[in-house]
Amino acid sequence: MKSVIGKNITIALYGESHCEAMGVVIDGLPAGITIDSAFIQAQLEKRKPKGKISTQRHEADDFKITSGVFNGFTTGTPIHIEIENKNQRSKDYHPELPRPSHADYVAHIKYKGYEDYRGGGHFSGRLTAPLVAAGAIALDLLKRKNILVGTHILQCQEIKDRSFQDHASDIEKCNSLDFATLDDHVGQQMVRRIEEIAKDHDSVGGILESCVLNMPVGVGEPFFHSIESQLSQYLFSIPAVKGIEFGLGFDFVNHKGSEVNDEWQIKDDQVTTRTNHNGGINGGISNGMPIMVKLVIKPTSSIFKPQNTVNLDTMENDTLTLTGRHDPAIFHRARVVVDSMIALALLDLCVEHYGEEWLCA
Repeated sequence: MKSVIGKNITIALYGESHCEAMGVVIDGLPAGITIDSAFIQAQLEKRKPKGKISTQRHEADDFKITSGVFNGFTTGTPIHIEIENKNQRSKDYHPELPRPSHADYVAHIKYKGYEDYRGGGHFSGRLTAPLVAAGAIALDLLKRKNILVGTHILQCQEIKDRSFQDHASDIEKCNSLDFATLDDHVGQQMVRRIEEIAKDHDSVGGILESCVLNMPVGVGEPFFHSIESQLSQYLFSIPAVKGIEFGLGFDFVNHKGSEVNDEWQIKDDQVTTRTNHNGGINGGISNGMPIMVKLVIKPTSSIFKPQNTVNLDTMENDTLTLTGRHDPAIFHRARVVVDSMIALALLDLCVEHYGEEWLCA
């Protein structure tokens, strides 16, 4: 099982949904960097389930840094962050009946029946909690360089939020909210829709839009280590992400080159583009404009309606009616995970471009 990502700053993820504890090991950070524990906890709070639109499994998500940090500063050795699981209910899971659209069946085949199936095991969205803890460190380091990251809920079914306009203030607003929409009225509509769908024992997906502001020009590589390929690798590591686009994305198909080429201009003695259809990236490299990313989160696979499945013990068709605690939607909780993975990906690229001394400057 490959659970390590990164080239210069590596993240090793471990644990399962119902095991005693899970966590990450962060390797590659130099000594002497301040670690803001309060910010890590605040980011974990954003990921927690809240109200009727989330699972009723509530975990404290109090984290422990057991190595790599001393007196509030990195020591230069690997940082280990641990988060305990304390509210498991494993009896709700039946390994012989794989849940539709989940990893249950493929995990059973790949790991020859030895997988921890409880709560989805290592495939569970529960594992995004340690990623948020690691991402908080990356977000804080980027913010010290004035590189800002923010994500909002752009769409839930036909209900649409407005896109980013004043990027700095919109990012600040996103990062202050539990349910991150730029239009408060739209956010209320989305919450009501999720509650309606939950009453019908069903689930719903959504589109998230992210913005990275003040990314320096020249970071990234062409082809195999581009900003797009790096971000895609990190973001597709988030459970339930099924699509991604940069800038205008798939809407490029509806336009001619003369309509969507980003023309260069001098503005305030800086080279910028008049438009930003390419989402701040040319040739895999940052061009100084805001990096714009959209991704789609599929509807939560665990729903309470009866569904067709197979019985792996009898090898016959069967039906499954789930019990337990499941989210009717996860995109509102996923947006802080998206911020975290974007920050980890870009931090890795920045260290590759500038060297680790850049982190300490």
